[in-house]
Amino acid sequence: MSATLTERYISATVRSLPAESQEDVRAELAASIADAVEARTEQGEDPGAAEREVLTGLGDPAVLAAGYADRPLHLLGPRHYLTWRRLLIVLLWIVPACALVGVGLSQALIGADVGTIIGEALGTALTAAVHVAFWTTLVFVVLERTGAETGEAWSVDDLPEPKETGTGRTDLVASLVILGLVLAALAWDRLIGLVRLEGEWMPVLHPDLWPLWGSVLVVIVLAEAVQAVVLHARGRWSTGLAVVSTVLAVAFVSWALTLFGNGRLLNPELLEMARTVGGIDAEAMHTLGVILVVSIVAISGWDVIDGWVKTRRDARR
Repeated sequence: MSATLTERYISATVRSLPAESQEDVRAELAASIADAVEARTEQGEDPGAAEREVLTGLGDPAVLAAGYADRPLHLLGPRHYLTWRRLLIVLLWIVPACALVGVGLSQALIGADVGTIIGEALGTALTAAVHVAFWTTLVFVVLERTGAETGEAWSVDDLPEPKETGTGRTDLVASLVILGLVLAALAWDRLIGLVRLEGEWMPVLHPDLWPLWGSVLVVIVLAEAVQAVVLHARGRWSTGLAVVSTVLAVAFVSWALTLFGNGRLLNPELLEMARTVGGIDAEAMHTLGVILVVSIVAISGWDVIDGWVKTRRDARR
């Protein structure tokens, strides 16, 4: 004799439960289903149809069994999700970037060509991001399945103080002071020189930068100052300001790397004295050049990222 739908449903539900709880769940389910079917039949519904509708309403037996066993059916539940998300975002900001810079720098130091440097650096950064995402998620899945806690429960004492959007007067003054010092250093380097060697002041930048290329740098610095003033006046970041910040950063990187690649960024007399008087050999000069390029790209890249992060933050408020 074939089993009824109710018997099949109950069997499918309890078979994945611990043996000690199967009989209790079986009895509870049988009584619950019988009551629901009886209620429908008393209203004139066909018993077979009533049984089918009741079982359909209970849903997948595996889902019902997970509820009885208190087993999560999600990869990460509400208890750990926010902690996982915050940690993963922080790690994805830091680890791939460090891998990118580290591998790129090491490849440059061993004299690899540009294509190899870019390929190795991007490949390593992508691999690092995949590993960070996988292992971080795996740890939290284990925590979810074992019921472990990741920290103290949230309380109202964790609420942050409200912050003003945009930049305040202090930020504006700091930005203008820094940009003013940059312009003053450019003027001092052009007229007198920033480095004193063998009793003489020598400019750091190539003398041939002026007037054309030096003026381009001055315009970029002045545009940064205008952007800082506009940002202070608006009181918050916007997509337009983030685009301007990106354009200025790209313009500076292009200016610096183009001149550096053509040997027209640094004063050749200063470099020659560094070799002869300072005893810096060609390999050390190459290393210093790589560090300079990486620093220029890293600082400008961070400026771009910072602008877009603040734009996204202010857009939410």
